[in-house]
Amino acid sequence: MEPNNNFHKTFGKKPVIGMIHLAGKHPKEKIKRALEEIALFEEEGVDAALVENYHGDLLDVIRTINRLQSVKPNIKLGVNILPNDFNSAFNIVNQYNCDFIQLDYVAGKYEGGYKLYTSDYSKSRETSKAIVLGGVWPKYYQPIEGSIIATDIKDGMKIAEAIVVTGEGTGIETPIEKIKQFREILGNHPLIIGAGTNPDNIYEQLKLADGVIVGSGIKEDYNTRNPVSRELVKKYMSEVRRAREYSNL
Repeated sequence: MEPNNNFHKTFGKKPVIGMIHLAGKHPKEKIKRALEEIALFEEEGVDAALVENYHGDLLDVIRTINRLQSVKPNIKLGVNILPNDFNSAFNIVNQYNCDFIQLDYVAGKYEGGYKLYTSDYSKSRETSKAIVLGGVWPKYYQPIEGSIIATDIKDGMKIAEAIVVTGEGTGIETPIEKIKQFREILGNHPLIIGAGTNPDNIYEQLKLADGVIVGSGIKEDYNTRNPVSRELVKKYMSEVRRAREYSNL
């Protein structure tokens, strides 16, 4: 199934997607924090929120998305179900009318036998209007020997509206040379930076990309278990606006 090419129509120009890690000691605390963080995102101009089972589980994601439907936040909503559970992600976004999903990878083959079976994937998204943000050669996955990055990226372009580039891990800066490499191969196809941005590096990185997913880079002490820092979000969004202005020159 070909991507629907609605990325820019859905998100606008150089969107910032704030990660909701679902940290908390119990379900009610996870939901309460998620609501507070998404409200902060709205107030500070963040474009979207991505609810992920990083510190929770599938049921935590469902509970949170269900609760958000009653609040009706005025930003885009998406889900990421680790590890690369596209079936559950599509089921949730279809049921709750969310806007997008993120997947660790949509192309390539990785040590441990990890590979996206495109026939199963296509069946899952046939009835979905959700945008797919999909990784290639992502953090925590090692491509098998002989893999060719350009081939894998081009395969990913066929089935995802945007390709996500990351470094080695959560909170670790994505190398600028890797971003440039992806940009060159992708051409005009949307590129998302998926890890390691913060107020100090987002300006230079976002100049090369079409959007960003940020989590620990706007958390207190840059720790995924801590709440979002309003001060860091303000600094981050100030640099984002600079990058957007630069792209208009």
